[in-house]
Amino acid sequence: MDRRQFLVNAAGLWLAGTLPALAKEGTVTPLMKPRSEWKTLLPPDRYAVLFEAATERAFSSPLNHEKRRGVFICAACFLPLFDSAQKFDSGTGWPSFWNVLPGAVGTGEDFRLLWPRTEYHCARCGGHQGHVFNDGPAPTGLRYCNNGLALKFIPETEALPPLRS
Repeated sequence: MDRRQFLVNAAGLWLAGTLPALAKEGTVTPLMKPRSEWKTLLPPDRYAVLFEAATERAFSSPLNHEKRRGVFICAACFLPLFDSAQKFDSGTGWPSFWNVLPGAVGTGEDFRLLWPRTEYHCARCGGHQGHVFNDGPAPTGLRYCNNGLALKFIPETEALPPLRS
């Protein structure tokens, strides 16, 4: 087992312990789906971001320029994560939000760049979304810097899809 596989397995074990705890708090019911199933459901680029913590190139996501009213949902399990009113242009090249919907994400420390960062993931399926920083606008001062591939946008004129089971 190489270092990358070890870290992926360790993250999976951490999430397996974290998701049931979130469910006990009443925030979300975890979706315990094997990685092999996600791999068949998602295109390779989305799978890499969501379940291998890859990062898409800056300025490559069309969602970076999305300005319509609606909801941003997890591209894996379809849990609503952000309202479009929470989105702002951070200039970083990734869709950014100053807050999340209640109970939508879990967090953990990430040391992939050697210094600690706060990683956040979908509270339902554990899919990696991005990192949160303390350089966002009021009222929270936070910047949830999200991979566009980890999200889908649903305009307010359309119904939200049912949560994936």
